[in-house]
Amino acid sequence: MIKFLYKGLLRDKNRSLYPIIVVALGVWLVVFFQAYINGFMGEWIDSSARFETGHVKIMTRAFEENSNQNPNDLAIIGIDEIKHQLTQDYPDMVWVERIHYGGLFDVPDEQGETRSQSPIFGYGVDLLSPGTTEITRMNIENALTRGKMPEKPGEILISDNLATKLGIEMGGNATLLSSTMFGSMAMHNFIVSGTLTFGMQALDRGAMIADINDIQLALDMEDAAGQILGYLPNNIYDIEQAEIIKQKFNNTYTDTENEFSPIMVQLKDIGMLGDYLYLTSSFSVILSTIFIVLMSIVLWNVGLLGGIRRYGEVGLRLAIGEPKGHIYRSMIYESILIGIIGSAIGTALGLVFAYWLQVKGINIGDMMKNSTMLFPGVIHAKITSDTYYLGFIPGVFSMVLGTMLSGIGIYRRQTAQLFKELEV
Repeated sequence: MIKFLYKGLLRDKNRSLYPIIVVALGVWLVVFFQAYINGFMGEWIDSSARFETGHVKIMTRAFEENSNQNPNDLAIIGIDEIKHQLTQDYPDMVWVERIHYGGLFDVPDEQGETRSQSPIFGYGVDLLSPGTTEITRMNIENALTRGKMPEKPGEILISDNLATKLGIEMGGNATLLSSTMFGSMAMHNFIVSGTLTFGMQALDRGAMIADINDIQLALDMEDAAGQILGYLPNNIYDIEQAEIIKQKFNNTYTDTENEFSPIMVQLKDIGMLGDYLYLTSSFSVILSTIFIVLMSIVLWNVGLLGGIRRYGEVGLRLAIGEPKGHIYRSMIYESILIGIIGSAIGTALGLVFAYWLQVKGINIGDMMKNSTMLFPGVIHAKITSDTYYLGFIPGVFSMVLGTMLSGIGIYRRQTAQLFKELEV
């Protein structure tokens, strides 16, 4: 039967070519956009995890309530003891402390007077400890544009755009004006050892990265940090595993009566990241459903037009005694075959374009000039195992549904009309 239907489709291209083209184009869009959304959202969430949230984040309860302000006066105290306990409780995870801070970056002239200033935000991370994972995690070495990596206390990195704006040379002095953990004025001198370009506008506008020990000294935060970030094994975010760890930690260490007790949140709990994660996981279903509905309507009309053209064929088959159910089923088998062929072509096209986007990427830096979110400047697609078969679901199903709707007319054919049609 399959061989017979296949030959029929090859010999009568009018009843197969247009439906195959329609299915192929639709599947191509489904496959391409699925890979695009996976890459776009995946890179954004990965950037957020590496720079801001971790897979899980520990703060004080008071800090968590005002986390958008990064209030270092509500920071965690005694981080060495907490990290030691975390390492014992979750030995497979990587734990790092971070300090986020803001302030004024002051560049002096030859006489020590202010030559230029700019607002700045920064990260206090572990840059100098032997075996630190922060340089790799934040892609700092690859982002180095000029100068060199910090090699001793007091050396910092700033964004290349900021260095150009302020006219500061490598090895030049600068002063950070900020506030300490206790609310008093903080002034600390640094040496700019290098500049960075991350390709993310939120960072490239005015970021400063210093060793966390220097920031603790500058902001009077001895043995304290704004947050402790945790990363799951192999640096792969798993919502269920992170939720188990979060619940276990909070049940053990969080005191609801003490605003300075530690509390753990996971990535999906922070801001709107949970909504975007849900949207990403549901995107394939949403896109497939929309495609099935739209393509079913299109293919229904195609089937109706094809059915009108094939009235003589259907009438002849009914006249010689072929059951209506058999004709209806053969048309469905035919649509399955068309759906598979169209889906295979569309999937191949979608994979080609998705692979190109995965390798080359699209630069959206100009679109994100004023964004404060950690969107990467270049977006890449991401081909996953789902990409290879996802298109077949809406491709075949919509073709079959369209044929089933248009083929209902077979059961309405009256034998008395057949001979008139055959005479024509």
